Amino acid sequence: MTSTATTKDRRLGKGLAALLGTPLDENGNPIEGEGSASGIETLELSVDEVENNPFQPRREFNQDEIASLAESIKNHQQLQPILVRIVDGRYQLISGERRLRATIHAGLSKIRAEVREADDRLVAELAIIENLQRKDLNPIEKALSFKRYIQEHKCKQDDLARRLSIDRSTIANLMRLLELPQQILDWLSAGEISAGHARALLPIGDEEIQTRTARKIMEERWSVRATESHVSELLKAEEDTETGKKVINATRQKRRQISPQIEAMQQEMRMVFGTKVEIKSSARGRGKITIHFTDSDEFERLREILTASGRPQLKIAG
Repeated sequence: MTSTATTKDRRLGKGLAALLGTPLDENGNPIEGEGSASGIETLELSVDEVENNPFQPRREFNQDEIASLAESIKNHQQLQPILVRIVDGRYQLISGERRLRATIHAGLSKIRAEVREADDRLVAELAIIENLQRKDLNPIEKALSFKRYIQEHKCKQDDLARRLSIDRSTIANLMRLLELPQQILDWLSAGEISAGHARALLPIGDEEIQTRTARKIMEERWSVRATESHVSELLKAEEDTETGKKVINATRQKRRQISPQIEAMQQEMRMVFGTKVEIKSSARGRGKITIHFTDSDEFERLREILTASGRPQLKIAG
């Protein structure tokens, strides 16, 4: 018997393939080597008639690429039509914003387009999938597209992962970056720091220290590995959870009660899980591990790490 998840995935696959004009076999899989579906009318629209895709994750477009594509369109014409749908009597873009921008840049007034039927949810999914395949889409644009989809369609990360046929961890790891201060998000969007650098900052928790550390990353050109080592050292300086002030004497006393191996394990687990982790052990060898979380989304992220077959492996020397 076919599972509900499989049925949903197949239905999504058919919807996206139909939207893109890709013929499918009886199992709902694309037929390789086939072109656009027959019977689709290609129109020539005025560029002023086409409204932007409201679900487009991309906020910035490389102007050099647009100019290059515009030159190609002028010399060789438009090779592939854009996809549009009709919303309230207007043509709204589904796919092909770079081609539309390049056509306008080239000074042309007309553009070839194919009209398709698609609801908001399907268009949003296609926009996400199309942009995930582009390497130059920055992590924050991807994360914001996930967040918007989940909020608008009132679903969970698991639901979106199934519909897009991607790992839930991909969605969770990108969305966690949105917890960082806006200044760091701006640097990440601009390419000043990488997603690896940004993820390494998450365990710190304090926005001021996160921002100060990110500035050092840029100024001193730290690698991701160097950043992780620095953050690990910062986490060793325990802070009073109420005042935010360092309690040096209490910290020293606490460290005397923790073996070097337990302390190393504690710090590595903090880096792996991206949150505060405490390990308490008695003389008899009994103890407990406490993993902190701040909201339901972070709880789900931690649950995924703890229950997944590909859970991270800790490498503590014996």
